[in-house]
Amino acid sequence: MPTILDIKDARNFDETSDAVDEVNKLKTRVWSEKPVFDAEKDKTKFRRYEEACDRVKTFYKEQHERQTVDFNIKARVEFRKKIRARMGIWEAIEKLNTLIDNSDPDTELSQIEHALQTAEAIRRDGKPEWMQVTGLVHDLGKLLYFFGSEGQWDVVGDTFVVGCAFSDKNVYPETFANNPDSKDPVYSSEYGIYKPHCGLENVMLSWGHDEEQSSLPDEGLAMIRYHSFYPWHREGAYIHLTNASDEKLLASVKAFNPYDLYSKSDDPVDPVKLRPYYEGLIAKFFPEAIEW
Repeated sequence: MPTILDIKDARNFDETSDAVDEVNKLKTRVWSEKPVFDAEKDKTKFRRYEEACDRVKTFYKEQHERQTVDFNIKARVEFRKKIRARMGIWEAIEKLNTLIDNSDPDTELSQIEHALQTAEAIRRDGKPEWMQVTGLVHDLGKLLYFFGSEGQWDVVGDTFVVGCAFSDKNVYPETFANNPDSKDPVYSSEYGIYKPHCGLENVMLSWGHDEEQSSLPDEGLAMIRYHSFYPWHREGAYIHLTNASDEKLLASVKAFNPYDLYSKSDDPVDPVKLRPYYEGLIAKFFPEAIEW
């Protein structure tokens, strides 16, 4: 005969199982519902790199030539050596507002406008709070530009894998020709220094801004880490390196992408008016101060 403890344990298990089921239903709903905010936008007007200005083309040429395996290893080692600043999320957003992203062919908006437009588009579509705040902070890693960066080429722009052959699905793939790794017999091979389907968590993406410190769920962290990894989530490149875990997260990255990309031409936002709402969300998911 089951004891009272057995019955309580069974009830706790059922409650936990039901909670997990509800979370899974929520995730399914989030990803299955297509964005509404961009329904009437002409998507063909975005990411038109063939028509981009010289500022964008010059940026990618430098990025593709200088983002080598050696540089990426050095950048990661140097970054861990010291704390460059301590500040809250909103303070970081305001500091970032002086940066105009040279890699972006679609807008010359300030970073605070882009952050709030992304978050507001997610909010208008009724997505959960963690996804709204993900939209707000997804580009905060660009603060690297102010803390020892050698230039925008090691902070912004689409990301790609280093340590194996550069994919022809990257923007301006011809500009990798002068990257020393393209002539290295190992780094220029299909798998390079990696094993088949090792998983994206085990590869080096080009050094840049797509990392954060937070209590966001795995889906939110994937949105941040991979939102600039267009060769993968938009063009289907590097699938010989991905695993089952990456495939699960791909849906969340794809769900986030329209809000990041197509919100750029929305109406202007008012940071002063929106600040109280987003500071409330920030407090739920981030510490009061973050080490940068």
